[in-house]
Amino acid sequence: MNGDNTNWSQSVTAVVIKDGKVLLGRHTYGGGAGKLIVPGGYCNFGESPIEAVKREYMEETKVVVEPKDIIAIRMNAKDWYVAFRADYVSGEPASDNDENSEVIWLDVNEALERDDVPGLTKTLIKCALNDRPGMEQTDYDSNHKQPFSYLFSCK
Repeated sequence: MNGDNTNWSQSVTAVVIKDGKVLLGRHTYGGGAGKLIVPGGYCNFGESPIEAVKREYMEETKVVVEPKDIIAIRMNAKDWYVAFRADYVSGEPASDNDENSEVIWLDVNEALERDDVPGLTKTLIKCALNDRPGMEQTDYDSNHKQPFSYLFSCK
């Protein structure tokens, strides 16, 4: 992808849980290099967040997902990031050998304990497991140091 159509100020992710396991990819670059994170990425211009998360999951994991509801929104002065809870539809997880080096189904409880799963991913997993509606400002461990950066997630 050359990025000519990429909207660098809008990004998405989703948490997909199936049979007590969460789908994670081992990131290959930036602050998340070597970490197991929820897949996602930037929206294209003219693409809805739902379309973007479906595309990103297919590109990065070869898995078809169906976004259901918003579980968190991170925003700052320059961009936003929307996290969905999504259902697994079909496909066998496979790495894209670019943005991730592996894609795995990992037991949810293990993911919440592991040191190679970052704080934001753990927060999103907890939100995906939470059936209570509504969001509130949430503290989270992140390497993003943007001024005015906020995460609104499940209560």
